[in-house]
Amino acid sequence: MTDYLSNLYIDGIWRAGAEGNSFAVLDPSDGSELAQFAIATQDDCLAAVDAAERAAAGWAATAPRVRSEILRRAFEILTAEKEQFAEIMVRENGKAYADALAEAGYSTEFFRWFAEEAVRIPGDFRLSPAGDKRIVVTRQPIGVSLLVTPWNFPAAMATRKIAPALAAGCTVVLKPARETPLTAAYVVGVLERAGVPAGVVNLVTPVPTGPAVAAMMHHPAMRKLSFTGSTEVGRVLLKEAADTVLSTSMELGGNAPFLVLEGANVGAAVEAAVIAKMRNGGSACTSANRFYVHSSIYTEFCDQLTTALTSYTVGPGMNRDNRLGALVSLDERDKVAALVTTAVAEGARLTLGGEPIAGGAFYPATVLVDVEHGSTINRTEIFGPVSAVVCFDDVEEAIRMANDTIFGLIAYVFGEPDDAFRVSLRIDAGMVAVNRGVLSDPSAPFGGMKQSGLGREGGSEGILEFLEEKYIAIAP
Repeated sequence: MTDYLSNLYIDGIWRAGAEGNSFAVLDPSDGSELAQFAIATQDDCLAAVDAAERAAAGWAATAPRVRSEILRRAFEILTAEKEQFAEIMVRENGKAYADALAEAGYSTEFFRWFAEEAVRIPGDFRLSPAGDKRIVVTRQPIGVSLLVTPWNFPAAMATRKIAPALAAGCTVVLKPARETPLTAAYVVGVLERAGVPAGVVNLVTPVPTGPAVAAMMHHPAMRKLSFTGSTEVGRVLLKEAADTVLSTSMELGGNAPFLVLEGANVGAAVEAAVIAKMRNGGSACTSANRFYVHSSIYTEFCDQLTTALTSYTVGPGMNRDNRLGALVSLDERDKVAALVTTAVAEGARLTLGGEPIAGGAFYPATVLVDVEHGSTINRTEIFGPVSAVVCFDDVEEAIRMANDTIFGLIAYVFGEPDDAFRVSLRIDAGMVAVNRGVLSDPSAPFGGMKQSGLGREGGSEGILEFLEEKYIAIAP
């Protein structure tokens, strides 16, 4: 595929930025240029908010069934074009084809799920205890929403926000990551083909990002910010949102523990660990980041994990034999490499990998053992294919170490079912996978505790982030 949508989309029109400038979108596997994408000026961004404001009343008044059918058509188009969809992600993100194809399927499901949720928005009607009024509770679209998405899951993070917003009756401005705008443009193009009216969905790619996002947040029509990204940036945006008391949903960083308890089936635990660690090459906020393994099975687990990851071939994602593609950029690769170097200097031992691969932003599957809890790599979201394994003797110690972080997005617990469930209840995380290596599902609420975020995406809860409750009192 060589033709990409690479313009802004404002008020139903694909166009260049006001100043005609563009930035290069690169293939991280070889550094080649895929496209020149239009740069949005601040005026372009505010024009997108204006367009969303003009379209807001009409879209909110559109029958839920009509909104539902548009989302359903988007699901059907993306399902039919899943290989083309996946290829775009491979090209601009670098991920392995299997990961991209999985993301294509996962992201598409949000349109189907919220097509169904659009017609099931709940309300309430009851007599007050005093009998003096009827209490009517209804939910209305919160209004114009700014959606800011990251590069690691360029499709899923966009559809996970767009689908509930449109289902709720909100209009949106999407601001994707600069590294991966082509996937976002493709999704917006599909929505256009599915029948989304002009102004309901808008796409902008400002450079630099910060001032333009701040300007959109301060636009008097803006009512909602939904952001996925780092905790550091999330803190900045929350402070910015305070100026106008903007409603915010935040899916922020993670530092996921993977606990392997005494008595666990080591082979099954390793199989789940590989899935939890290597999905998307480790570039996921849900990626297992800190492995805590009981001393009775520690050596066996480390040996089997090293053996399992030895088969992970690395290379361009379009070669379907490669199980690991490129990281999104050379800078990201170098960050991962620096973490590994530091870990070894702090006493960890390499049993696999540990050296960047020439020719692109490639880093091999890497295993570090004898890692100390509280070391640099143990406190850092790795965002790469590096497994760092810590030994523990007592389950209370393991729970303490798992919770010893400002983050609380996701955790994994592996062991005898009753033991694993009891431990899962004591982990400070918004999501816990018990005896499995993946848990994300469009029908389940996704979100974290502590500094891993605010609000939930997906599930029946996801649409509520884009609705406001209104109480109406009626004389009996």
